Amino acid sequence: MIALTLLLILGAAAAFYVVLRRIAFLEEELRRVESLIAARDHAAPETSARSPESSTPPAPAIEAPSRVAEAQPEHEPARTGVEPRPLPQFSLETLIGGRLPIWIGGAALVLAGFFLVRYSIESGLLGPGTRTVLAALFGAALIAGSEVVRRLRATADDPRVAQTLAGAGIASLYGTLYMAAALYHLIAPPAAFLFVLLITGGALALALRHGPPTAAMALIGGFAAPLVAGFDAAGIGPLLVYLALFTAALFGLAIHRGWAWLALAACASGFAWVNFLIAMLVAREGDLSAVGAFTMLLAIGASAALPATGAGNRWLRLAPLVAGCLQLAILAPALDFGWLAWSLYLTLAAAALFLAWRDTVYLPGALAACVLLLVLEMLAIDLRAPNFTPVAAILATGLFAVPGHALARRHPLWAGIALLGTAGPLLIAHLRAPELLSAMQWGGIELAAAAAVFGLAWRSRADGTHSLLVPATALAAFLAGLGLGQFVPGDWLALPLSCIAAALAWWAHKIRAPRLYALPAYPLAAALIAAALPLGTLSELILASLSGERLTYALLPALPELLRELALPVALAAALLLDPAQFGRVRRVASLFAVTLGVLLLYALAKQPLAIATLPRFETFGFVERALLTQACLAAGWLLLRRARAVTLGHVLLALGLFRILWFDLLLLTPLAEPQAVGPLPLLNAAVLHLALASFWLWTLPPRWRPGAALLALLAVLAAVRQAAHGNLLTGPIGTGENGGYSAAMLALALFWLWRGIAAGARDLRVFGLALLTGVTFKVFLIDAAALDGLLRILSFLGLGIALIGIGWAYGRFVGKGAAAPEPLT
Repeated sequence: MIALTLLLILGAAAAFYVVLRRIAFLEEELRRVESLIAARDHAAPETSARSPESSTPPAPAIEAPSRVAEAQPEHEPARTGVEPRPLPQFSLETLIGGRLPIWIGGAALVLAGFFLVRYSIESGLLGPGTRTVLAALFGAALIAGSEVVRRLRATADDPRVAQTLAGAGIASLYGTLYMAAALYHLIAPPAAFLFVLLITGGALALALRHGPPTAAMALIGGFAAPLVAGFDAAGIGPLLVYLALFTAALFGLAIHRGWAWLALAACASGFAWVNFLIAMLVAREGDLSAVGAFTMLLAIGASAALPATGAGNRWLRLAPLVAGCLQLAILAPALDFGWLAWSLYLTLAAAALFLAWRDTVYLPGALAACVLLLVLEMLAIDLRAPNFTPVAAILATGLFAVPGHALARRHPLWAGIALLGTAGPLLIAHLRAPELLSAMQWGGIELAAAAAVFGLAWRSRADGTHSLLVPATALAAFLAGLGLGQFVPGDWLALPLSCIAAALAWWAHKIRAPRLYALPAYPLAAALIAAALPLGTLSELILASLSGERLTYALLPALPELLRELALPVALAAALLLDPAQFGRVRRVASLFAVTLGVLLLYALAKQPLAIATLPRFETFGFVERALLTQACLAAGWLLLRRARAVTLGHVLLALGLFRILWFDLLLLTPLAEPQAVGPLPLLNAAVLHLALASFWLWTLPPRWRPGAALLALLAVLAAVRQAAHGNLLTGPIGTGENGGYSAAMLALALFWLWRGIAAGARDLRVFGLALLTGVTFKVFLIDAAALDGLLRILSFLGLGIALIGIGWAYGRFVGKGAAAPEPLT
């Protein structure tokens, strides 16, 4: 019954609105004709006063008004003979002393009538029929009094008295009708509806006759009447019907007279009643469905009425729509998210979309309705009890997605509605209630949604800077990745994610949109997140290796797992880095991760052939495997630097190789302390070849690398002496012969550097030779001489003295004469 009554209200309000708009149009035309007639009548005397035969030029005093009129801005209306009325002057004295008493007096009259009726009810003095008739007579008397004082000579000059009495009378009649129909049931609903129309028509006529104060009094009285009589005496349904009719009447009056303030006041009063009823019914555990229907009708009616009243502020026009959405969002849990709650909200959302289609001012309201709907779905869809929410999610998708896609190019907010409407309900349902569908069904729906979203990006491809291109592409990629992920096991997620990254890279390359180039990095990052387990294992392995763990092979994740979860994303990232545009503004970060993970993956692959899982195997192959890995880093860095490609990566790889030599080969896992086979052959063994080859890589690079090359060459010479003294394993004490061998080898190397430096004019080689020669001298005097005696000590010092004298003579003869142009030491 309530729903039927509300539908009748809507129909009556619509018809009433059409009639009022027609009357407003006719009045506007009448005013225009009157202004034209007045302007013509004013210009006629001036034309007749001028004599056609007069040749006297007009006086300057007559020309001045015309000049002033010409100087007026174009947007000002043309002046006519009708003098404009001066603006009323307001002051605190006139407000308090002249206006407030009259208005407060009118309100007091209304309250006096209501309380008189209530007193009669409580005292039992009068019956219901008598009370109703007296209340109606009181209201009619007030209206008649307004007409009397309007004609009296003493009060005719002050229209406020008549306005106040008319407003009080209208409010009294509304309250009387409510009591007669809702409290005492003296009038049947159809008759009550007719009486409401009659009172509303009377209120309209009086407001047109007396102006805004009468309308304000009618508004106050009409909304206050149920409170005075007892708002729940007849139930919530009749009360809401009364409020709906009264609000519709106020909207019609506001539209007809262009009173935006009246429409806003009626809307605010309606929402105040809604919140009051919610508080009362929640406390009493009452039914809120009718309140929700009234909220929906109020929001739609206010949103449609405000533009017709001439309200220009977009936020004021948008406020009822947003307030209605929020109110229904608050009501939905109390309605158990049933079909009624969702129907009300979807109806209001449809009205918001319709208004946004007609006027872009309402677009934020439509977007807010979409967001609030997603919030409601998130709250409701995980309830274990069966409810209407899944069906509502499907309806919401169609409701927002279809107009959003159709109008996406018209305004960016339509594009936002399209994206949210297409993906939002689906993603929330999948997140909160995955048991609703099977994985395959979720995947198929998400792929379809991805295709729909990508359609927006495809239509925007002509303009690479279009605001829709990047979000539509990103959302389509996300939906496609999520959908494809439903068709593969969890440990195969790298495959669909890599496919999405490759598709994004192709799309960015195809349309040459700079803002799209960064998107492939995100599915690749998702692939790394999916590979968190093997990456965590590799991280533990690196930390253990840096701390001195010898058997790192046992810590490696399984090779199939590594290849399945890391190989494809890393290979794709490396391939995309060949295009200078790919990854855009995140290229540096993407390069860092790609290189790091690539090195880790190659490291894991390189550990597979020797499979050093026991200490005997570590002693046999540990140094050789480590040397091969280090040489791979050095060789790759050397190649990149020589070809001047990826110079930063070349420096990183070269630094990594040198760090491995320093940390593992010389300090942590040095073969001098940890038994590790280097090979039985002199010179042609792993220790000598490893250090010599590392020195070679640095010698062939620019001069700034030569100090490191010289140091590695010296280490290679010392390794050769050590291996010659100890053989395959370099552990053990240093003997006398080995100690002398170090001195002889270093002396030979120093003489070689000096010779090459003098012959080639290379100052840095000469400096290296002299520094090493100085070190050998100190070693002989401080260490070697202490271990020798007799003839060996004499021969040692004799040989060293002759060598030093010869070096000094040769250095002064050839270098001092400038045999070769010196090179700077770098």
